[in-house]
Amino acid sequence: MAGRIRIFTAAVVLLLASTGAARAADEEIQVYVDDLDKPGKFGLDTHVNYVFANGAGPDYPGQQPSVDRLRITPEWSYGLTKNVELGLYLPLMDYRNNQFTVDGYKFRIKYIAPHPESQTWYWGGNFEIGQVDKRLDINPWNAELKGIVGWHGKKWDVGFNTNIDWVVDGPAKTPASVQLATKIAYKINDKLAVGVESYDGVGDFDRFRFDGSAHQIYGAVDTSIGKWDLNLGVGYGYSGEPDHWTMKMIISVPIDD
Repeated sequence: MAGRIRIFTAAVVLLLASTGAARAADEEIQVYVDDLDKPGKFGLDTHVNYVFANGAGPDYPGQQPSVDRLRITPEWSYGLTKNVELGLYLPLMDYRNNQFTVDGYKFRIKYIAPHPESQTWYWGGNFEIGQVDKRLDINPWNAELKGIVGWHGKKWDVGFNTNIDWVVDGPAKTPASVQLATKIAYKINDKLAVGVESYDGVGDFDRFRFDGSAHQIYGAVDTSIGKWDLNLGVGYGYSGEPDHWTMKMIISVPIDD
């Protein structure tokens, strides 16, 4: 296991040293916490996002507007070990003007550090790399490194991510960008929690700034219906965020119980 982690870390360092930044992908809107598939088990989360209002035009010729676009992304996962999970976003799809289109794919690997069951806090990381169509991003290959920390209380859960996004290959490389993502949830009972999710850009490696960067805040509900889990949220974008109103869902489908 230690060898795998060293190889993974070295690969990330090499990528960071050789590439620029990426615009944050919107096929998934979530704060990563410590949930992992059990070793040898498969999982499926389906991400569904829809933008109701957008206050900006295209950034480059041929870019598809995000408003009135329904994005649907199956995220397949597999528990490699007790602390490592693999994931594959396939396919990235959207529905617009009565037509489905396929936009690309992404691969990820997630790690949560071992800790005793009695420990209420946790930490880990996630690395993603993938290819998307020019309709969504002028740069076809992008990557993200995500730091994960969190805490479980009797009634409250808190999760925090530091997201570093960069361009692996494309014509419009820029410095790596940074986003801070936070989730605070209050557990009403074992099957229902309500809370707030916040996604806050803080600039890039050339200039860190909070004001003028993209920000979104969501009211969110987490619930279970039988063996199915659902995260549902409605978010408002402000400051430099062009998507003003967004609806998002994550539907966890039981496929390997």
